[in-house]
Amino acid sequence: MADYRSDRSEHSRRNDSKRGSYRGRNGRNSHDRTEDGEHRRSQGRKDDRSGRRFGNRDDRRDDNRRGNGPRQGGERRRDDRNREDRRGGDNRRGQGNSGSRSQRGGSGRGYERRSNPQRPGYREERINKRINEPDIPDDIDVRDLDPLVLQDLKVLSKQNADAVAKHMIMAATWMDDDPQLALRHARAAKDRGGRVAITRETNGIAAYRAGEWKEALSELRAARRMGGGPGLLAVMADCERGLGRPLKAIELGRSDEAAELDSDSAVELAIVVAGARHDLGQHDSALVTLERKNPSKEASDVTGVRLAYAYADALELLGRFDEAREWFESVAKNDVDGYTDAEDRVSSLSK
Repeated sequence: MADYRSDRSEHSRRNDSKRGSYRGRNGRNSHDRTEDGEHRRSQGRKDDRSGRRFGNRDDRRDDNRRGNGPRQGGERRRDDRNREDRRGGDNRRGQGNSGSRSQRGGSGRGYERRSNPQRPGYREERINKRINEPDIPDDIDVRDLDPLVLQDLKVLSKQNADAVAKHMIMAATWMDDDPQLALRHARAAKDRGGRVAITRETNGIAAYRAGEWKEALSELRAARRMGGGPGLLAVMADCERGLGRPLKAIELGRSDEAAELDSDSAVELAIVVAGARHDLGQHDSALVTLERKNPSKEASDVTGVRLAYAYADALELLGRFDEAREWFESVAKNDVDGYTDAEDRVSSLSK
């Protein structure tokens, strides 16, 4: 999940290109970095290329497994998760409603009622939530968080800030191997520190990685309102796709906020928009969307590799198989960390 952890933890950066799953054709995660994470409002590790604090696993877990979380390259296909289930995903686990009201817009009065300290039963609900919080190991050190995040948490009491920080670290630790547990920790951090934007973003990306599209969208919108800037626009657009609303994903690609994105984030958004075009059967438009970002067969950085992969995918959908194979071959050569399934795609096109 989010790497809000500071460099002192020296954990692996293998997953720093992940943010969730920006799905390409048939759910192939044609560019998954955050969070993605990774997430890009500059909340990530200080050395994170994406500028986001989302997506890397803590080195406390010394295995190098890819885990069950969505990853860039496209191993997880859309048929792995029934599309209809995804559209109602936030209702499956019973906690997805936490973001539904802000998604509808309006005054947010429902949230105010739920969070009003004067409301009958409010104190009991808070106590019960904390009783049900997931456990935190004794050896978790809040100093593993990025100092800027710790600074943000200083608006909370010291004891509460420490608890929030530890839940955020645990959410990051479990993001790949157990997205549901990561989401529980992220929700606990949000419940304790919901007036701090980074906790809302943490909850949003954790929900996204767990397939809770509606909750993710609501929390990321809240984080953007509270923190300013364009927010995690590519993740939000992909949530719209997950909810079966590709046109809304395309609208986000045309929004004023999209013009504020840095170059890497703009590429990520373009890949999501291209995926939305594929959802609509508009494969030519998808290819044009990607061409505007100047894909290159020589690209070796994660963003460039993701873009080249998405471009190859679009070529295949258009029936331009020889060209698609050439692009997949270049991706396979340059994708030294194995973020994509380009080698498999080359094999399938060579039969």
